[in-house]
Amino acid sequence: MVEHDVLSATRDAYDAVAPTYAEMFRDTLRDSPLDRAMLGAFAEAVRVSGGGPVADLGCGPGHVTAHLDELGLAAFGVDASPAMIESARQAYPGLRFDVGSMAALTIADGALGGVLSRWSIIHTPPPELPVILAEFHRVLAPGGHLLVGFWASDDPSHPTPVFDHAVAPAYRWPPDHLAAMLRESGLAEVARMVREPQPTDRRQFQEVHLLARKG
Repeated sequence: MVEHDVLSATRDAYDAVAPTYAEMFRDTLRDSPLDRAMLGAFAEAVRVSGGGPVADLGCGPGHVTAHLDELGLAAFGVDASPAMIESARQAYPGLRFDVGSMAALTIADGALGGVLSRWSIIHTPPPELPVILAEFHRVLAPGGHLLVGFWASDDPSHPTPVFDHAVAPAYRWPPDHLAAMLRESGLAEVARMVREPQPTDRRQFQEVHLLARKG
């Protein structure tokens, strides 16, 4: 019941801000060369490993799904918020967007060449994260790649602190700890990028992108 309440509250919170969120984040990649570089590396890794469909899980208003499409990937988006999915469908009518939960994806085993989880795990209570990582592993084909983005924690005494995200409570993760959780789920780290916060950033947290591969 607690898990259901958390997921429902997060979904409802994103439903309430969907139009504003879409407007705020539509062009964010334009001014983020490092993010574009990591997404490009992810796209190339998927292609080299045999290609296949790519799911943008927690896709929000769809702007990153559209970027993956521009990079030549067969990308589609999934989000728990119906309002976010409606915004994505309106903005990118040529792409596929589905309402769904990362904890119970309606995607066949081994169907994907890639999974993108860009700041979509941050609202997951730490005890529930292994379920989602297991789903990432399940839907990836052997050799498929996962790119996960999150904010870092550097306090070993409190490894997954909660913070007051603008939409819903969220968690930060130590990069090494999350990489170890990926390994336990059968996803081996290939590379990582850590971006230091800029003076103008609203949150003074390190941003981390982990690229992992299913064996």
